[in-house]
Amino acid sequence: MKLVSYRTREAFAGEPGRADNLGVVLAGAVVPAFALGEHIAPSMSDLLRDWPGSLEPLAAAVAGIGDKPPRVLNFEQLELLAPVPRPGKIVAAGVNYHAHASEGGRDAPEQPVLFAKLTTSVIGHGAEIKWSTELTQAVDYEAELAVVIGKTARRLAVGEALEYVAGYTCLNDVSARDLQFADRQFVRGKSLDTFCPMGPWLVTSDEVGDPQNLRVQCIVNGEVVQDASTSEMVAGVAELISFCSQAFTLEPGDVISTGTPSGVGWYREPRLLLKDGDEVVIDIERVGRLVNICREEELG
Repeated sequence: MKLVSYRTREAFAGEPGRADNLGVVLAGAVVPAFALGEHIAPSMSDLLRDWPGSLEPLAAAVAGIGDKPPRVLNFEQLELLAPVPRPGKIVAAGVNYHAHASEGGRDAPEQPVLFAKLTTSVIGHGAEIKWSTELTQAVDYEAELAVVIGKTARRLAVGEALEYVAGYTCLNDVSARDLQFADRQFVRGKSLDTFCPMGPWLVTSDEVGDPQNLRVQCIVNGEVVQDASTSEMVAGVAELISFCSQAFTLEPGDVISTGTPSGVGWYREPRLLLKDGDEVVIDIERVGRLVNICREEELG
């Protein structure tokens, strides 16, 4: 199933803290979960809290819809949020594609290199990536497959790790390179507000299948700038989950971003850095297509 978190555009426009709703994507539209019965989880956080048991009644309700959904919303009516609007934590893997390590003049790491993106950086499909040129003048794109954890995980073996995955989504690990290299660590440069677009939906793991056999692309203003397969990862999805779980508990709704392939703007000649009005698309096979527009803004 494809699952979205959304708000209707008509209700409480602009009001902070509005509740997010869970929806199921069917035939190019969204069926609200609350319309499928009182026993169905109304939000993504509720669904993940009791995963995978909560998925069974939802799947049964969807299977019973037939040709007449109880209610349908067109995407034009909705504000799509990140599938997990506010993850407990976002763990990102650095230098996790062999060619990306090479383009930066580095060897692939012997074990995963992890950093965190702050959860306040999260936005959804269609939202704007914003920054002030007074703060950064080197904003870059990074197409990544993101894993959403469905069950509490601690000290997992690699062989069992994928059993703890609820699903997958697209993520753009937007990076302020000048801040990243000035700080000599990643958190600030990777965590500016709006620097973690995710979406457009969560695709349940049963629909995706093997996460190491997916094409990953980044497209800027219609030009393909990254194009690779998840088979080229240094540490695969299961290994990343296991590695994280040895150090800290993974909880339902946590997100692991699995690294970006080669082709980032910083290492191109000439450099290709994002600017006002640019459209950035992250397209991942069997997962989805995440689209965001860039906007430069003034501080204050």
